[in-house]
Amino acid sequence: MTVRVAAAGDIHCSEEERARLETAFMDAERESDLILLAGDLTTYGEPEQAAVLAEVARGIGVPVYAVLGNHDWHANRHEELVSALRGGGIHVLERASEVVSVGGVDLGIVGTKGFIGGFTGSLLPDFGEPLLRRVYAETSAEVSALDRGLRRVGECAVRIVLLHYAPTKATIEGEPETIWTYLGSERLAEPIAEHRPDLVLHGHGHGGTFAGAIDGIPVFNVGVPVIGRDFWIFEFDESGLVREPEAVESTG
Repeated sequence: MTVRVAAAGDIHCSEEERARLETAFMDAERESDLILLAGDLTTYGEPEQAAVLAEVARGIGVPVYAVLGNHDWHANRHEELVSALRGGGIHVLERASEVVSVGGVDLGIVGTKGFIGGFTGSLLPDFGEPLLRRVYAETSAEVSALDRGLRRVGECAVRIVLLHYAPTKATIEGEPETIWTYLGSERLAEPIAEHRPDLVLHGHGHGGTFAGAIDGIPVFNVGVPVIGRDFWIFEFDESGLVREPEAVESTG
């Protein structure tokens, strides 16, 4: 039994995007068993924009899982936004994990937003002004959530990490190095390297690189500006990722 997963990030939903997204989601439904959204679900984090996505997803016959991105926090209306998304049947993962069974294959999905902090050569330290140390602590909480979630899904046949921010600089190559600190943190890679999931997905770096790895673990930047398609399909069986991923472009 194979399982096909459609993934995308940075879809930036708004009323103006409704028709395009309806077609894209219907195409993804036909081509996959599961849809994963890697954050920046909305344009400015307005609950009304989330409601558009919820209405699009409500008619989809496959499970939809999502994490939030920085755009989804912009309006600071988090509870309303998440409530709207969940009203459309979207499983919003915030420092959480869920197991979904598809055709007898158990997939463990560990989802959280991730956060900033940079990479070797530009790492934010746990030192100095309290506000900066709060930023460091926020990333620490995301790292701990990944570790807990990966432990919980350790017995699943397929394990996927879903983030918004990048856990490796390999998939933000192409972005100006001056902003790498704000695109992710290599600290997120620590639990990934320890627990070795089958796949890591993220978005956020619009000018980044599609494929990378953490200690041999495949990492993909599935932001729509990077993949140049509505969704990218990944195929699994009980042994893990079984073939090179392929694109699915809307026919609308």
